[in-house]
Amino acid sequence: MKNNDINPDTNQNEAPIEELSNMAVDNGKTGQENIPSDAAEVTPDAESRATEGPVVTVQGEENKKPLLKLEEIELDKIENSSDIEVPQRLVDQVVGQEHAVEVIKKAAIQRRHVMMIGTPGTGKSMLAKAMAELLPKEDLQDILVYPNSEDSNTPIIRTVKAGRGKEIVSAHKMEAKKRSQTRNTLIMVLIFGIMGYAIITGQLLMGIIGAAFIFMALQYSRPKDEAMVPKLLVSNEKDSTAPYLDGTGSHAGALLGDVRHDPFQSGGLETPSHDRVEAGAIHKANKGVLFIDEINTLTPHSQQNLLTALQEGEFPITGQSERSSGAMVKTEPVPCRFVMIAAGNLDAMEGMHPALRSRIRGYGYEVYMQDTMPDTEENQKKFIRFVAQEIKNDGKIPPFDKGAIEEIMREARRRSNRKGHITLKLRDMGGLIRVAGDMARQAESAVTTTEHVLKAKSIARSVEDQISDEYTKRSREYELTVVEGTQVGRVNGLAVVGADSGQVLPIMAEATPTQGATGTIIATGLLKEIAKESISNVSAIVKKFTGRDIRNMDVHIQFIGTYSGVEGDSASVSVTTAVISAIEGIPVRQDVAMTGSLSVRGNVLPIGGATYKIEAAAKAGIKTVLIPQSNLDDVLIEDRYRDMVEIIPVSTIEEVLEIALVPEKKDDFMEKVRNLAKITPAEFIEKISAPVKNTPGVI
Repeated sequence: MKNNDINPDTNQNEAPIEELSNMAVDNGKTGQENIPSDAAEVTPDAESRATEGPVVTVQGEENKKPLLKLEEIELDKIENSSDIEVPQRLVDQVVGQEHAVEVIKKAAIQRRHVMMIGTPGTGKSMLAKAMAELLPKEDLQDILVYPNSEDSNTPIIRTVKAGRGKEIVSAHKMEAKKRSQTRNTLIMVLIFGIMGYAIITGQLLMGIIGAAFIFMALQYSRPKDEAMVPKLLVSNEKDSTAPYLDGTGSHAGALLGDVRHDPFQSGGLETPSHDRVEAGAIHKANKGVLFIDEINTLTPHSQQNLLTALQEGEFPITGQSERSSGAMVKTEPVPCRFVMIAAGNLDAMEGMHPALRSRIRGYGYEVYMQDTMPDTEENQKKFIRFVAQEIKNDGKIPPFDKGAIEEIMREARRRSNRKGHITLKLRDMGGLIRVAGDMARQAESAVTTTEHVLKAKSIARSVEDQISDEYTKRSREYELTVVEGTQVGRVNGLAVVGADSGQVLPIMAEATPTQGATGTIIATGLLKEIAKESISNVSAIVKKFTGRDIRNMDVHIQFIGTYSGVEGDSASVSVTTAVISAIEGIPVRQDVAMTGSLSVRGNVLPIGGATYKIEAAAKAGIKTVLIPQSNLDDVLIEDRYRDMVEIIPVSTIEEVLEIALVPEKKDDFMEKVRNLAKITPAEFIEKISAPVKNTPGVI
């Protein structure tokens, strides 16, 4: 294949390309000749003195106090968030992800791939952008695609130094324009010559016909100069930083490159193949960073091609649709030596191509993103600085005073759902900060105060929280939620909806004689896997704490209003209480709500979302809430709910039954429960077997 006419990198044609490039550069100097030689020495201050007179110093500017660095931050010393210094580098703005930051710094030096897995909003995209800043400086490249005279379906790829691609393309376009103008001039001279001869000889009609015929023939047969102009696929500026591309959610063409469809594929109207080639994100990220969030949403085919690009460092561009005319076009391999940052939630690993993940593990790092950080003095300072940097990055909201910062900190502790920790779901916290700032700006306040933050918390609620409030109102209207009196077999359970809201979950139970060979437990309410397993464990508790043989009865359990399903085992305590109430015929207090997982030995285990569940109970009008003892320190409810509800920690099912059940002879009943809890398995089997042998069918 002869590429000497179009290869800018070979010695044979370096001079012609340089001439074209120099021509473009020389022409680009138009209008610059009158700039004085000492223009570079003109400073903004000098310019302002020349146009605005003497420089005036703002009063008090020289006494402005320095900004507080991280180690100097103390709430007592802060007037508002503008007193805090915000780091310039993105990697220094990341909060609570020390391990991830360390990995990113190492990976940037060695140009390693990284996969980050964790909860949304914990800083994955910020770390990816930070890595682009940290990459060692390299000479970036422009990528050009040239027509191939021997095989038009195989365009030729060439790389040049960053910034030179535009010069080469401009020079080619200018040369093509000159050739076209010269050809047009010759055609016009020929036509005028024919017409002149026809006029002289008196054969005007034949002259017109001849001129028209020659014009059409030459116009149709002349080469398209524009068709030989190369196309700039990837352009970089000189001395620019490493490129950063976000390929999240990209279809195959946008990610891997594509060839545009050509509706005119013949007759001289077709677009040249090389001119229809489009670079993908992997090519634009050459020598930079390609970030792909939710990596598992890419198709297996795209993931396989992405793996090939990672392995080879180059990937040819072809049509991504077989129905497109571009399916026949395939370029030479295009450079794509990028660092890939793959990200996703915990489920991302399930849908990820095994070979792609193996490639990242073998040539890079895997990082789990933390969603909370310990509530230490150092981390408090980092979070306070986070508030300051969110305000600065937004650029439209007033600074936060000390009270507003304290309220944001309190909300961060509350949303962590974990004692002694601060949440790292910083995107959500950033949303609250911006809403509070908007409230302050609307009130024309110079600073954002605690009052603005409290208003923002009532406005910036999740959709799940709003739905939960609406459901609570309607359930009270239709008496689905009962908060007074007592009922047999009915318990007010508690559940979490979404990530930051709770809901009262009524649970009903009924025991009936079995119609089959043995009794069964039947639960309804769209229960998912873990919830079903927790129901199965309830039978062991019921047998032990009632002393009954439930082989001769069917136990029906119904979760009321669970239209979106139930998952988790935090309703185990509620289900057990409802079933024992139904079997024994003992009423349950309806002003009590409860939550907690339950072991098969009757121990109440910790659950998640304790704060949101308690607040949901308070909003529903429930007076007492039972929670696991181990969750007591996790509770950080709003001040407005503190006087509305009593929180009682419990450790065993006996404590739950003592508070929730209302038997006629409470002391006798609780004595029975305690005695049953102490019996051995052998004694229990003997106890429940004796009645079956003596009086069959009697429970």
